[in-house]
Amino acid sequence: MSEAKANFEYAISDAEQLLECYDQLNGCHSNSQPPEVLKRATLIMTLTAWETYVEDIAKELVDAKYGVVIGSQLGRIVENRLDEHLKYFNNPGSKKTKALFAEFFGIDVTEAWVWNNFQTADEARSQLNKWLKKRGEAVHRAQTDRTEAHIVKREELDKCIRFFRELVNVTDTRLSEL
Repeated sequence: MSEAKANFEYAISDAEQLLECYDQLNGCHSNSQPPEVLKRATLIMTLTAWETYVEDIAKELVDAKYGVVIGSQLGRIVENRLDEHLKYFNNPGSKKTKALFAEFFGIDVTEAWVWNNFQTADEARSQLNKWLKKRGEAVHRAQTDRTEAHIVKREELDKCIRFFRELVNVTDTRLSEL
């Protein structure tokens, strides 16, 4: 297991703890509903854990693959290019993730995104992009109309966390082969 994956597991536990808080508040005998902000925060924390994983594993692999040249002019070029790439790496959807690993390691890591409920990499890419879109809505749109449907449902969050755990698992497995 990469250090990046271990860090992801730690970070995703924050999202799970937020869900536990939501569930506890939902289970108490109160007339008020648990705050929706906990569900939005869970979604945001989950996607942040993914973004951090991708950045961390890229740095980890650059150190492992290009360690011999680190400190040299060529090494500084590689490090600077990676830093520049990651500076604009907000919302690591399938295209950005594919481009990052193709540029630095010559592979399309998204082709490895196949597991249980995702029979093709295209399905997983599409789902990743949907979660990122939903995260954007949660971050940038305050829900002021109480009659509107909530941005994310409780049961969707279990699916979201499970999706990103599997995505990190298959990504980490593929990248460990480099």
